[in-house]
Amino acid sequence: MKSYLKLAAVFVLIVGLITSLAAPVQAANNGGINEKLGVPIVVYGDTLSDEQKNKVSDLLDVNDPEAVKEYTVTGKDIAKYIDGDPNSRMFSSAKITRQEKGEGLSINIVTPENITQVTNEMYANALLTAGVEDATVDVASPVKVSGHSALTGIYKAYDAEGQPLDKERMQLADEELGVATDLTKDGLSQEKVSELLTEIKKAIADQNPATKEDVEKIVQEQLDKLGISLSEEDRQMLIDLFNKMKDLNINFDEVKNQLDNIASKVQDLVNDEGFWNKVENFFKKFTNLIGNFFEGLFN
Repeated sequence: MKSYLKLAAVFVLIVGLITSLAAPVQAANNGGINEKLGVPIVVYGDTLSDEQKNKVSDLLDVNDPEAVKEYTVTGKDIAKYIDGDPNSRMFSSAKITRQEKGEGLSINIVTPENITQVTNEMYANALLTAGVEDATVDVASPVKVSGHSALTGIYKAYDAEGQPLDKERMQLADEELGVATDLTKDGLSQEKVSELLTEIKKAIADQNPATKEDVEKIVQEQLDKLGISLSEEDRQMLIDLFNKMKDLNINFDEVKNQLDNIASKVQDLVNDEGFWNKVENFFKKFTNLIGNFFEGLFN
């Protein structure tokens, strides 16, 4: 009986340590409704069963359905926004929390094990191409999927809220996502692909290319800078993508600012000594706790 009591005590202490470590994050996420920007928007894939929808709701931290606006994304939407298959099965879902101008775009894939083809950075690049800025976007799926329905759901959310995005830009964003996933299938890591797309966009902002030849030069410069070797087919795929991009009404200076903001947030976390000290202290306490527990158990 004494051993069970000790085990229960250890469990309570561990929960307390985890709670204390997570408390600052929870406080930051529960700052109340921004009355200027409105409540968060949640878009669920329409193929989700009731059980799956409840699970996704928990994953997206939707504690109070009255505190969010809810929409459903369907195969008809994927046909409408990016000329996709209207019979598509839609599982991946998203929560969009709009931020003040200048806050930048933050992407959080809550279930990375189930979003198989798209990383945070790939979503960020595609959404910036589509015209989504200054928002926090959480993505989740209860089953393994590519992640495209979440992207379409985000487009639908902006449309439903009276902020429709340009269709050509949405279609190009989907094409960009396709190029990114094709490059990973051809051997590049997802991180390298994201870095390449980001650097090409920044170079376009700096150089303002006027011709396809200018775009080709930028693409090759960034491939050389990052030490990436592509087949001629893949290289041409990139050139064609960014040549289309330069001809759309995209403010690449603003895109660059948003990309820099994303990089800055990542660097801030890496350099946040206080956060990492908390993590280190947590594991030290956890190790000591387990050691003391077993020492007491066998004495």
